[in-house]
Amino acid sequence: MKDFLKYTLATITGIIIASILFFVILIASLSSLAISGEKPASVPDNSVLVLKAGVEIPDRGSNNPFAGFDIINLTVTPAPGLNEILQNLKKAAEDNKIKGVLIENGIMPSGWATMEEIRDALIRFRESGKFVLAYSDYLLMQEGYYLSTAADKIYIGPSSTVDFKGLSGEVMFYKNALEKLGVDVQVVRHGKFKGAVEPFILDKLSKENQEQIKAYVGSIWSHVIENISRSRGIPPDSLNKLADNLVGYEAPGALKSGLVDGLLYRNQLIDTMKVLSGLKTDDKLNMVSMSKYTKVPNPHKMVSAKNKIAVIFASGTIIMGKGNEGNIGGNAYSDLIRQERKDSTIKAIVLRVNSPGGNAIASDLIWKELELAAEVKPVVVSMGNYAASGGYYISAPGTKIVADPTTITGSIGVFGLIPNTAKLMKDKLGISTETVNTNKNSDFPSVYRPMSPYEKEVMQADIEKIYSDFITKVSSGRKMTVSAVDSIGQGRVWSGTEAIRIGLVDTIGGLNASIEMAARLAGVKTFSLRELPVPEDPYTRIISQLTGDIRARILKNELGEYKKFFDQLKEIKDLSGIQARLPYFIEVH
Repeated sequence: MKDFLKYTLATITGIIIASILFFVILIASLSSLAISGEKPASVPDNSVLVLKAGVEIPDRGSNNPFAGFDIINLTVTPAPGLNEILQNLKKAAEDNKIKGVLIENGIMPSGWATMEEIRDALIRFRESGKFVLAYSDYLLMQEGYYLSTAADKIYIGPSSTVDFKGLSGEVMFYKNALEKLGVDVQVVRHGKFKGAVEPFILDKLSKENQEQIKAYVGSIWSHVIENISRSRGIPPDSLNKLADNLVGYEAPGALKSGLVDGLLYRNQLIDTMKVLSGLKTDDKLNMVSMSKYTKVPNPHKMVSAKNKIAVIFASGTIIMGKGNEGNIGGNAYSDLIRQERKDSTIKAIVLRVNSPGGNAIASDLIWKELELAAEVKPVVVSMGNYAASGGYYISAPGTKIVADPTTITGSIGVFGLIPNTAKLMKDKLGISTETVNTNKNSDFPSVYRPMSPYEKEVMQADIEKIYSDFITKVSSGRKMTVSAVDSIGQGRVWSGTEAIRIGLVDTIGGLNASIEMAARLAGVKTFSLRELPVPEDPYTRIISQLTGDIRARILKNELGEYKKFFDQLKEIKDLSGIQARLPYFIEVH
């Protein structure tokens, strides 16, 4: 027994020491990575810039060297942001060492507006006379195909397929599942198109919701078809017939119909790029990743200048408090905008919005600071994939609003959700509650009982007030009458193209166009950019990755593409109270 305890203690001590040593080595390795990540890079002659389009592309790349570190697989795969990709393509057009761009397609979508901006940048890159090729080994998804139509040639593997079938909007309904759990969702809303609550109270789309989905999905598809037709030389009617017949699902059919230009294996693709680069097939061709090319110094970049333009990236759900890098904290962003408003070196502000909305009060806090900022300097709002409901609320005071044709915006409306879990607690869990109040409605709102008629009236009045404030603020920002805003409000969702027609957006364009507009409005020709919020300290970030983020990474590895459903269910718990957010969890693909 004595020897057993001795060996057991020795084993435990060894595990502890090994764990400490592993942690020290890990931190040392990551510190080395951080240092190396700050060093400028260079590329050799005869290089091809690789754009990986089949991964999730955030609006803003992180200069945090740990951002791409996978604690599970111990690998570093940095994902450049849209801002970096746009800058790199502009830089590469003038770089004699870069001969062309290869679009490497995959299966992870990044959003139609994101693809739109990169596509436009690739078309401008081709004006330099350099080549752009697109390739897919397996499956060329629709968003990837749309992006690829900016290329000189589109190639796929001989056994690959092209997912070209038209757009669909999917909505998931939770009503029956919640009933089985014994949860009754009590809803108060304003707006006949406010479909955000339908998944909780219906088991299918309402007529109004069907109408709006058909309208904005149809608008996006019409725009996509028009651009593909222009690039590929195929009439729109013919493209729609190809989509109807799923012609692209067999590689020979995709080639014969003109959707792609050739069926190549990887070695043939490489030889093709060598020839286009002016090399022989025996010569070496260098493939340069976007993340590496970001570190190549840009000779035209203004590192410091007297005049600055602040580019504030607002991505994710709008929440109360400070928030984090995955959402938009009402307090944090209002403080940040106030700081840039008071800074005399900041001549203009560009707010990049990629948000389905969220908490109505948090949205109002950000709105106020943007309104104050717009009174003293130009504020240009650049809309990404989504700028809806609360996302539009914070955009309304902008001096100018710029959106992509495929942006989903509008959804001017509010709603409130109060779950009643009485049946769940009593019938499913055997838990009962008893409340002692000092006043008639001291426990309002309660998730353990249904609301009384009076409580519903109170909540409805609050909803009506917030909606009235919403449309009044949009009216002020967009120089429209309140009745005009109300007629296009009511929670209805619009595409970027439709939003221009009805006055919610000023012009079509992306992030770079928004920055250029801000400079013109401010009357400055030379300026540097200040990208905000400032990234979290790398060492603080790695500690969080070793704790909280590790759970998300494990789930992502285990659930794969189905993790989105887990995230949606997880987000439902944050919907209590009054919300100004996009209707339902919409997927357009």
